[in-house]
This record gives sequence, C-alpha cells and structure tokens, in this order.
Amino acid sequence: MDIAQLIQTVAIYALPVLFAITVHEAAHGYAALHFGDPTAHALGRISLNPLKHIDPVGTIVMPLLLYFATAGAFLFGYAKPVPVNFGRLRNPKRDMIWVALAGPGANLLQALLWGVVGVVLLGLQVEEYFFLKMCEAGVKINLVLFAFNLLPLPPLDGGRILVGLLPWRAASMLARLEPWGFFIVIALVLVGVVDTYWLHPVIAASQNLLALLLKPLAMLFG
Repeated sequence: MDIAQLIQTVAIYALPVLFAITVHEAAHGYAALHFGDPTAHALGRISLNPLKHIDPVGTIVMPLLLYFATAGAFLFGYAKPVPVNFGRLRNPKRDMIWVALAGPGANLLQALLWGVVGVVLLGLQVEEYFFLKMCEAGVKINLVLFAFNLLPLPPLDGGRILVGLLPWRAASMLARLEPWGFFIVIALVLVGVVDTYWLHPVIAASQNLLALLLKPLAMLFG
C-alpha cells in the first residue's frame, strides 16, 4: 500500500465524509424535534460538530482496516445513530417516514451542493487537482450514503421508511427484523447483492438526476 497515496486519499475524502455523516445525523435529530421528539435535542445531538456523531470504531477504525485489507476495494462504516423515540412523535407511523428520510435527503442535497461547487470551479477554469477531486469525492460519498441508507431493511433508514408505509401487520413483521438487520445487511453486502441490485441502480438514477439539475448551471458557465 502506497502511504503517500493513502494520505492523499484521506485528505481528499476527510471533509466530505465528515460533512456527510454529521449533516445526515443532525438532519434526523432536527426532523425528530420538528415532529415532536426532543430526545436528540436534549442530548445535544442536533449539532454540526462531527465529534458528536463520530463512532471511533465504525467511523475511523473499521473503514481504515477495510481499506488496507481490501486495497480500497471495499469500504464500510457507520456513525453513532441519533436517538429517536418514535413513540413521542405526534403521529409515530407517519412521522417515522419523514424522520428516516431526513438523513438520506440531507446526503442527496449535499451531493448536489458539491456538484455545484465542482461545476463553478470548472467554469472559472480552476484546475487545482485537490479541490476538484474533493468535489468529486463529495458527490460520490453522499450518493453512496444516500443509496445505502435507503436500502429497505431495518435498522437502515429505508427499512424504517418502509415500516411507516406498510400496513400495520406487514410493518410489524418487518420491524421484528431490526435486531438482526445489521447482520443481514452485512451478509448481503459481502455476497454482492446490495452492490449489484441496489447501490448501482440507485446511484445511477441519482447521478442522472444530479446531471439534470446541474445542466443549467453548466450551460451558464459553458
């Protein structure tokens, strides 16, 4: 493993990753507060301070170990989830959807903003490799988090969205998977199901959406 290349990769991805996980988790907390649950607010988790959301193992140790072990071919990590007491939401089943959607929605918005910065830099003929690659990394990491978190299995956001959308009986059956959901997701990731049948299609669709939204700006600078 080339140490210089590793340092450069970490430097490029550090800021986008910190923003991606911090805003994602803060968005969950803010949405929960908006819909009636002050749990995250009371614990100081509605914050843009990355230290509030970083899990030493899931955010730092695990991704670095996987990066070294797989030569960068496979990465996985997680932040400390924002605590939400769904029973305190004004309409738990409906509001759960919005609270869960807030995190991936924040990532999609960040991907768009990084894309805007990248288009502007190119339009202004800024050719600084580091900043252009950081914008590219910002789009990439946020689209990956957006797509991965929408996977319709609890405890991921997509699973909670699906629980909120399904009729009570089906929702209850799906919710019972939550204690084992993390292990199911990891197994599906390792056998390639998530990558092939979920991440690639969702990321491709998201990239097409971003390209459509950024096209007027690109034309303006063109």
